[in-house]
Parts: sequence; structure tokens; C-alpha cells
Amino acid sequence: MVGRFERNKDTLQELTESAATHVGNIAGIITGAVREVTREVGDWISDGIEMREAARKASADDERVAEPPSEPSGG
Repeated sequence: MVGRFERNKDTLQELTESAATHVGNIAGIITGAVREVTREVGDWISDGIEMREAARKASADDERVAEPPSEPSGG
């Protein structure tokens, strides 16, 4: 026959194990979410950098096309 103390100890042990499992699962969910958010923000910043570089190249092309052709020096 199991005594009252041992029953309480077993209940407390089960509750503690259950809490540890749930806290671990929650931490895993949060860790995954932070990782995914970080990846998305990084991709977003990379997209912005690529767009800025493309705009600079397009601007440089426009300036090059807009320049009048150089006239040959008459001698």
C-alpha cells in the first residue's frame, strides 16, 4: 500500500515533468518563430539593397545615354 507522502511525491513529480515538457515545447516554438522572423527581415533588407543597387545602375545608364556625343577635335 502506497502512503500519502509517496502519492504526493509522485503527483508532484508528474506535474514537474509535464511542466518541463510543455515549457520546452513552448521555448521551441518561440525559438522557431524568432528564427523565421529574423530570416524574413534579413531577406527584406537584402531585397532593399538589391533594389537600391538596380536603381543606381539604371540612373548611371540614364546619365550615360543623356550625355551628348563627343565631337572630334578639328585639326
